Amino acid sequence: MASYKPTKIPVYPKLGEKVTGDTLYWKNYKTPIQIKEFGAVSNIDFSPVAPYNFAVTAFTRIHLYGPLSQEPVKTYTRFKDTAYCGRFRSDGQLLVAGCEDSVVRLFDVGGKVALRMFKGHTKAVHVTDFTSDRYQILTGSDDYTCCLWDIPNSVKLNTYQEHTDYIRCGVTSKLNRDLFVTGSYDHSLKVFDARTDKSVMTINHGHPVESLLLYPSEGLLVSAGGRYVRVWDLLKGGQPLVSLKNHHKTVTCLALSKNGQRLLSGSLDRHVKVYNTTTYKVVHNFDYPAAILSLALAPKDKSIVVGMTNSILNIKHQKPSEKAKATAGHARRRPSYRVYSHRKRYNPKLDDYLVSKPVREHLAKYDKQLKKFNVSKALDRALEAGTKARKPEITVAVIKELDRRGTLKNALAGRDEQELSQLLRFMIGNLIDARFAPVLITPAEMILDIYQSVIGQSPVVDKQLLHLQSLLERELDYQKDLLEVLGMLDTLFASSLPKMEVPCSGISTSNGLTLGESTASRPQVQVT
Repeated sequence: MASYKPTKIPVYPKLGEKVTGDTLYWKNYKTPIQIKEFGAVSNIDFSPVAPYNFAVTAFTRIHLYGPLSQEPVKTYTRFKDTAYCGRFRSDGQLLVAGCEDSVVRLFDVGGKVALRMFKGHTKAVHVTDFTSDRYQILTGSDDYTCCLWDIPNSVKLNTYQEHTDYIRCGVTSKLNRDLFVTGSYDHSLKVFDARTDKSVMTINHGHPVESLLLYPSEGLLVSAGGRYVRVWDLLKGGQPLVSLKNHHKTVTCLALSKNGQRLLSGSLDRHVKVYNTTTYKVVHNFDYPAAILSLALAPKDKSIVVGMTNSILNIKHQKPSEKAKATAGHARRRPSYRVYSHRKRYNPKLDDYLVSKPVREHLAKYDKQLKKFNVSKALDRALEAGTKARKPEITVAVIKELDRRGTLKNALAGRDEQELSQLLRFMIGNLIDARFAPVLITPAEMILDIYQSVIGQSPVVDKQLLHLQSLLERELDYQKDLLEVLGMLDTLFASSLPKMEVPCSGISTSNGLTLGESTASRPQVQVT
C-alpha cells in the first residue's frame, strides 16, 4: 500500500513586496538580540582587527562587546559625566572618547585606567577620532573648536575655530594623515589640512549636520542632517552629487557596507534605509521600536548593530550561507565505515544492496485526520487560532485538498454556532485576498447554500453570513469587470500589432498565378 502524501502547502508571495537580491540579502539576518544599556546609545564603533569587538558608548560608560557576546567583555567607567564617541585606533590597541566634562580620555584596550587625558576644550567633546598615522587625535567640541592632539607628548598641536555652532561630527582621512572633515550645527562642513591654519574647503549642507562619512576612495563625502542625506564630490571642489530625502525625521547616523555598494542611514523616525550607491535608490528598509541614534556594520557585514534612545542595543547577526554550512559539515569527523558487519569495518561495494532504515513520517494534525478520512476534523485542525492567524495558506491548502477529494461540502456541513462562526471569520478575513480568492470562492458559495435555512436563529451568524454574501458578490463583480478589461486590452493589443504578409509557396502575391504560368495563357477580354 502506498504511503500517505502530506498536503502540499504552496508558498505565496507577500502582497506589495517586491523580492529582490537586496531583500534576500538584508533579510538574511537572525532574530535581533536586544541588550539594555544604562542610557541612550550615542555611538557604536567596531574594532578594525579580529575578533572585531565593538565599543558601545552609553551614558557614563563605554562597554566593549565581543562579536557573539551578549554581556560586555570590558567596561570603561572613568567618566565623571556622559561619555561620547568611543573610537578605536586602526590597530585596535587604543580607544579614545570625549566627555561632557570637556576632557578627552585615551584608553588601552587591555586596561581600564586612562593612559592620557587631554584638557583644553571648555565644553562637551562630542567628536573624537585618530588620524591615519596613529599618533594624533582629532577632537570637536561644543565650544565651536576642533583640535589636533599629539599622543606621545600629550600636547595640543593646533586649534581651529571656524564653526559658529556646536561641532557634533567629524571624520579623518585614512589615506592622508593631514586631512579631516568636521560638521557643525551651523549647517556647514569644513575640510581641514593640518599643514595650514584654516580650512581648505567649506560646504553648506543646509541643515544641522549630525553625521559624516567618507567613501573608501575618499573622493566622495556623505553628510546627514535634518531629513536629508547628501553626497558631495570632493575632487570637484565639494560639488553636490545627490540629495536624498527618504526619512521623516532627522537622520542621525550613517554606515557603509563592506564593498561600498550599499549606504545605510538611521533616523529618529525609527527606520534604517539601505541605498544602492550606484543609483541611490532605497533597496531595503529596517524598522526598529525606538528612535535611532547610532548605527554600525561589522567587518564583512557579519552584524548590524543599532543604538536607540530607549537605551536598547539591537544586534542582528548574519545567518551562515549554505556553502559555509556545507563546509562546516564536511569538517566534522565522519565515521570510518558505512556498514558494521561481523565486527569488521566494511565498505559496501558498487553492486551491493544496502537496506536503509525506514524514516518515520511526522504528519501535521490536519494530515493525520485527512489520512483517517475525518474531513470535518481535518478542517477544524486547519482552522485552529494559531494556524489561521499566522499561516492562512495552510487552511487554504486544506480546503483546496478537500475540494479536490470531493468532500468539501461534507466538511463544511453539520457545524454548530461556534464552529460556523469561526469558519465564517476566516472566510471574511481572507476572501478578498487575491492569493486566496480563487480557492475560497467555492467554499463561500457552499456555506451560503448549506446554511441558508438556519438564518434567523443566531444574530452573530446572521451578521457574518450577510457580510460574507456581500463580499462574495463584490468579488464576483470585480472578476467580471477584470475579464471585460482583459478583453478590451486583448483587442487593443491585437489592433496595434503590425500587419504581416504571409507568403504562400508557389503563388504569386500580385495576380494569383503560379510562378511558372505565363500571362499569355490567360483569356484576353476586350472592352469596347
